[in-house]
Amino acid sequence: MSAKTFPIIRRKLLRWYDRNRRDLPWRQSRDPYAIWVSETMLQQTQVKTVLPYYEKFLRAFPTVLALNRAPLERVLRAWSGLGYYRRAENLKKAARQLMKNHDGQLPRKYDQLRALAGVGDYTAGALLSIAFNQRYPALDGNARRVLGRNFLVADETKLRAIACAIVPPSRPGDFNQALMELGATLCLPKQPHCQRCPLASVCAAKFRKRAIPSSKQQSQFRYKNVTWPITIIRHQGKILLRRRASAGLLARLWELPGSEGMHAKFTMKQLRDELEALPLAPDRPRRIGEIRHSITHRRIRAPIYLFECPAGAKISLAKNRWRWIAPSAVQRQAVSSLTTKAVRALVQYETSSL
Repeated sequence: MSAKTFPIIRRKLLRWYDRNRRDLPWRQSRDPYAIWVSETMLQQTQVKTVLPYYEKFLRAFPTVLALNRAPLERVLRAWSGLGYYRRAENLKKAARQLMKNHDGQLPRKYDQLRALAGVGDYTAGALLSIAFNQRYPALDGNARRVLGRNFLVADETKLRAIACAIVPPSRPGDFNQALMELGATLCLPKQPHCQRCPLASVCAAKFRKRAIPSSKQQSQFRYKNVTWPITIIRHQGKILLRRRASAGLLARLWELPGSEGMHAKFTMKQLRDELEALPLAPDRPRRIGEIRHSITHRRIRAPIYLFECPAGAKISLAKNRWRWIAPSAVQRQAVSSLTTKAVRALVQYETSSL
């Protein structure tokens, strides 16, 4: 398929987008900051997951200045449950860069955007095209799939070249969003709805009735099964949270103590080892349930154990790493989704035991 089809694709796609695009809150704004927040949230996360977080986050941090001034823990708390917490940390770091180098404004140049923490090629292109109406591609997985099928191309370099050339000088942001919208709603990875696709008449994959190999960018994670026992240590009605290290998985989040293991079988010794650093002598634990969860490429099976500490026990822990919290107040902390699920399991266990 040659570049002669570009005008046809642009016209058909934009006409379809104008009639069928989803009414999403970030599409109601031309504020570069709001668009940046939405694009960051949407990285590796579905729209339905982002929707409850987006407007609440903007109410809490309406400007770059507000985000820069906010403590990191408050930002992480607002992000809690959305996953991939490094994105929130990068937003905070980038806000500091923007205040220092750009008077709190998102720059309009590609290289300056790419220099911001957490801003990759896709996010820079999305900002330039959607927020600043510049002719740049925004090649995410959905757009890559639509272009790959239409031009029967899997090579990443060729896809990039097509993406750069096909973006129109007028309405570049709408065109990029239309590509992504088509990939998210009709041109699906499996069982695409070709009969409803506005590009069906010019799609090379449909015309030749064949699929194309996936590019390296489209390769899937290999999931690993993980056993992650969780301990709920309770003392005088409160449960103990610990803060994770400042680097690595779930950095800086508060969580119920537990340990990630690679093997399906584990013993109570693992739990004892996990609690060895605590000046506690908890009673024999009760197993109160088990939850399933996914973090990045981990598929987690998490048995939950409840330790009851004697009411009169004297416990002294470093406040910067340990925190006693009422179960009802856990959601006001910057906690992992795994911990949220475990606390919910505790409540359900006690309700069923009444």
